[in-house]
Amino acid sequence: MKRVCGIFLSLFVIQSAYSTPAKIVKVEDGDTFVARLSSGNGYQTDTVRVRLINVDTPEVFDECVKEKAKRARTRLGELLPKDSVVDLRNITQYRGVDRIRANVVLQNGRDIGEILIKEKLGREYDGGRPGRWCN
Repeated sequence: MKRVCGIFLSLFVIQSAYSTPAKIVKVEDGDTFVARLSSGNGYQTDTVRVRLINVDTPEVFDECVKEKAKRARTRLGELLPKDSVVDLRNITQYRGVDRIRANVVLQNGRDIGEILIKEKLGREYDGGRPGRWCN
């Protein structure tokens, strides 16, 4: 199963300059969700975890920002309701075969990461090791 998923994801990484439609399965936290990727003739039944490439949101285990983390997760859920379709761009593999990073764009052209940053629910993220939210 992981081998098939890895091959499947490799095809999307190769096509990372293009937009890949994805159907939302569930939101995990403020910057990560689960989706089904489109194969061109429908959505695959295998799911993949998607980490937003350009934003870092707080984690609920950091006590000093627990409420902000919950708000970020709730807002991402509002922006990405179950079964909605988004476009994934600039796809790269992230932490194993079942996870990718991508810019996530709504059907109206708005970038999810930019929305979360503008609403002060996250901060810009360049793909490196995220900094701590609490000192």
